[in-house]
Amino acid sequence: MVKRLSFFVYGLVSYLVFLGTFLYAMAFVGGFVVPTRLDGPATGAFAVSLAIDVALLSVFAIQHSVMARRWFKAWLTRYLPDVIERSTYVLCASLALILVFWQWRPLGGVVWSIEDPVARLALWTAFAFGWGLVLAVTWLINHFDLFGLRQVWLYLLGRPYTKVTFTVPGPYRVIRHPLYFGFIVGFWMTPTMTAAHLVFAVVTTGYIVVAIQLEERDLVAEHAATYERYRRRVPMLVPGTTPRRRSEASTEPVRVAARD
Repeated sequence: MVKRLSFFVYGLVSYLVFLGTFLYAMAFVGGFVVPTRLDGPATGAFAVSLAIDVALLSVFAIQHSVMARRWFKAWLTRYLPDVIERSTYVLCASLALILVFWQWRPLGGVVWSIEDPVARLALWTAFAFGWGLVLAVTWLINHFDLFGLRQVWLYLLGRPYTKVTFTVPGPYRVIRHPLYFGFIVGFWMTPTMTAAHLVFAVVTTGYIVVAIQLEERDLVAEHAATYERYRRRVPMLVPGTTPRRRSEASTEPVRVAARD
């Protein structure tokens, strides 16, 4: 029981750290409330600050993708119990983001600034929509399983873990990666685009495109022809860019959840 309780506390702490990090990330990118922000006046030499920012984002990207791969999970669970593997991934991802928040260097400069109040409201609305979509999608694909809390809860109760059955809920019928789409919208939709914000948006969008390729390689390995058919039928990120048959897209069960 002590072991079960310890794993549950570890998973709960990891989840709470993620939750705080996610909320901080919205404010960090949006530029409100929190003490450190994406935008701001330059704090040092442009080249040095740019190199630091790109290095910080690279650390997060490498951690986020490498730890999500099947071969790394197989290696990690040789040393850690399966039940806390997902919680460990979530915790490490949160710590990598906290490092970004802590050491980020604003670059100064303005790429564009929208002054029209209606346009500004539209951009802030799109910003909120993007982050809201990310959170909503996690609930569609089982929020607590995605962030490791379900695993440690079942272990605490002495129940065996069973994989969640993935289907094609809501936005997954329109695009294959609505969670990533939400992040991209949240990163780009701003009435004032600074140099640092542009670097952040470009690098993270590029990472997302690469991460999707790695993730889909795992999905094809796991689901073979089923996922291949789904991929041919439903576009990756832009709705309406790939012909598909609506009846099949709305009924065929397939794992499409972003696990990274």
